[in-house]
Amino acid sequence: MAKLSLVEPKVPSALATLADDFLADCRARGLSVRTVQAYDYPITHIFLPWCTHEGIAEPSQLTAALAGRFTTKLLEDGGKDGPLSRASVRSYVRSVRVFLGWAGGAEGGAATMGASPKLPKAEKRLIDVLSREEMQRMENAAATERDKLIIRLLADCGLRLGELLALRGSDVLEPKRGEFALKVRGKGSRDRLVPLAPALSRRLRRYLSGRHADAGDRIFVALRKGGDGNHAPLTASGAEQAVRVLAKEAGIERRIYPHLFRHSYATEWLRRGGNIISLQRVLGHADLSMIQGVYSHLDSSDDYQAAMRVLMGPE
Repeated sequence: MAKLSLVEPKVPSALATLADDFLADCRARGLSVRTVQAYDYPITHIFLPWCTHEGIAEPSQLTAALAGRFTTKLLEDGGKDGPLSRASVRSYVRSVRVFLGWAGGAEGGAATMGASPKLPKAEKRLIDVLSREEMQRMENAAATERDKLIIRLLADCGLRLGELLALRGSDVLEPKRGEFALKVRGKGSRDRLVPLAPALSRRLRRYLSGRHADAGDRIFVALRKGGDGNHAPLTASGAEQAVRVLAKEAGIERRIYPHLFRHSYATEWLRRGGNIISLQRVLGHADLSMIQGVYSHLDSSDDYQAAMRVLMGPE
């Protein structure tokens, strides 16, 4: 009879333990599941295995030279499934930097922290945008007021798709007399007010009144009732399909998706000389880095036109 041998359980490294604590802290702070997953994959499945391969178990062992090799490896060798774009490498490295910053701070409590991997230089890319005329054509192509309002809110408020679908009747506000806004639940459970044109506010209220919707009901629901006799909240895939169909009916042949409206909104804001700090608040970004990185496609002629509007005013 074969003898049973005891196998000592593998003791996780100090870095691996810190990673588990970091992800637990993210969940405890109420970060969205998607955000936690965005941290989990690059840290658990890319960074920690690389540390094991390099013999790094303690935070203090991560020297500047070693940290630089992590970024270089991603750029040259890619990840678990093959080559990575520069944007993906930046995303992975950014997650690792957040983790190491947490580990070396009061939250993580690591006694000594070494270096942190550097972000590779971002690629300059020309992002596609929709013109105001194209967005109007899509709204005109919609057969229902629901779909018309989806297009108009995406076009005029710069919302993320999840933010749009989470809107309720009670989120259509008039915080000051004659000024209208949407209360939007953004990333990290941060609420913000997004300016709303008076005419669009009236349209939303009429739409909800016609549906006999309660204040707590979702604004956007499925067109058909479910088995329980109620209209279920519109899903992300349902909204994405509606946008694709309307783009096709409007004669727009390139790929159109909801987030493209957000890019278009921000681009138009900046081209018209809008305040970048106000844009940051309206879009719900924690800081200006995202706006400065994504919208670097605006050229010097856009800067000139914006300056002339400030100096000379409307013609």
